[in-house]
Amino acid sequence: MFGSYRCMQRISFCSKTLANSQHLFVNFSSTKPLVISNKSTPHRSSCRSFHTAENRHGKVVPFLLADIGEGIREVVIKEWFVVEGTHVEQFDRICEVQSDKASVTITSRYDGRITKRHYNIDDTALVGDPLLEIELSKGEVDQVDDVNGSKVTEQLQSELPSNPISEKVLPRENNLGKVLATPAVRRIASEYKIQLGDVVGTGKDGRVMKEDVLNYVNKAIPGRSPPAAPAPSQPQVSTMSKPVNQQQFDTAVGEDTVIILQGIKKAMVKSMTEALSIPHFGYYDEVNMTELVKLRKELKKSPMLGEVQFTYMPVMIKATSLALKDYPVLNSSLIGEDKVLQKAAHNIGFAMDSPDGLIVPNIKDVQNLSILEIAIELDRIVKLGQQRKLGQDDITGGTFSLSNIGSIGGTYAKPVILPPQAAIGALGKIQALPRYDEDDNLVKQYIMKVSWSADHRIVEGALMARFSNLWRSYLENPSTLILHMK
Repeated sequence: MFGSYRCMQRISFCSKTLANSQHLFVNFSSTKPLVISNKSTPHRSSCRSFHTAENRHGKVVPFLLADIGEGIREVVIKEWFVVEGTHVEQFDRICEVQSDKASVTITSRYDGRITKRHYNIDDTALVGDPLLEIELSKGEVDQVDDVNGSKVTEQLQSELPSNPISEKVLPRENNLGKVLATPAVRRIASEYKIQLGDVVGTGKDGRVMKEDVLNYVNKAIPGRSPPAAPAPSQPQVSTMSKPVNQQQFDTAVGEDTVIILQGIKKAMVKSMTEALSIPHFGYYDEVNMTELVKLRKELKKSPMLGEVQFTYMPVMIKATSLALKDYPVLNSSLIGEDKVLQKAAHNIGFAMDSPDGLIVPNIKDVQNLSILEIAIELDRIVKLGQQRKLGQDDITGGTFSLSNIGSIGGTYAKPVILPPQAAIGALGKIQALPRYDEDDNLVKQYIMKVSWSADHRIVEGALMARFSNLWRSYLENPSTLILHMK
């Protein structure tokens, strides 16, 4: 009761003060009056007897969509992780965006509160435009000098001591004896096992910033700086002089470089790390491609192809789908530890080398397509991949994959399964090799090596062998494909 009474007294006093003057606002949580503008101010009061949100007087700044690399100029907003009013810290997730070839999670660069979002789901945002407005926390206002995209490195260089060798600036400590840093920065330091007291703080009052920790890490990497030349007065390790030729080339080879992985390369790190949890089983075989080589020469002349380049890949993809009908477990995904999801659709993926790295788009519903339709779809996807214009549907939903290493020159390989798929095949180059025919005559044959990898948790070795034998029979006798097509 006493607390409520005191609060009502303060509210009454605050109202009288506002009525008498538009220039002064008394904040009861602080003994100092704050000068405000002549504009009308919402009536606010603070009372220690009630739980109220902390009054914020932070600067509202635009959160710009930074360059996410790989030549991307625009992205589509796929998912928001924040709403207006959400409080975020550095590295908290803001939204998920989709470029023309990969999805990227945008994280916060500041501590503060979201005041406005500029885009809805499926809207297109341009690099450099504001994604949202954010009201900076009190500690962030003095740390952000240029919110419109100035180079952070130039800002840091201007704040670092001019002579770091003879002069070391240690982070200031607050009255509790702790180094000033946000929880996000402390988390980074903990991950790298760094004592914040050893890091030079460049923020206000010696606050340790994210960039300070990262710069400290980079300097701690062995080989980051070329070795300094020994002083003339320093004694030599050996009295034997080096040959003239050795002295001429005994120089530093340069500095190590830290490369930030983004886009497809970053996604590859994630998927390959997940693949480590799959027990891979390998199976290798060879396929006599002689009859298919002859058939392709004839089909290449067909006017039905138009401008589509007909390769062996459409036939291999169709043969894979036909074999999957007899062995559907290879077109499955493991769910938990006791369930297997057998996919009805044969969405056959194929690895291709794009300008941005390895991507594995897929052709949907191969079981319903002819070889000609597969060839047309394959040609479309390859062209879009080279132009960085693949859509989300083209790169997601794959159920089985093939990797044509032979187009580069390989024969055998150990392909890595793409989670959550259960198998993948690597196709070697087609070689003209000597083989014996049915009459024991040594003849020239076109041979292709194939390497399979399967998830041994759900695929047995005998099943993989039977699948490979059936798949091989379709390629060695391509005329039989006609009998199995609808």
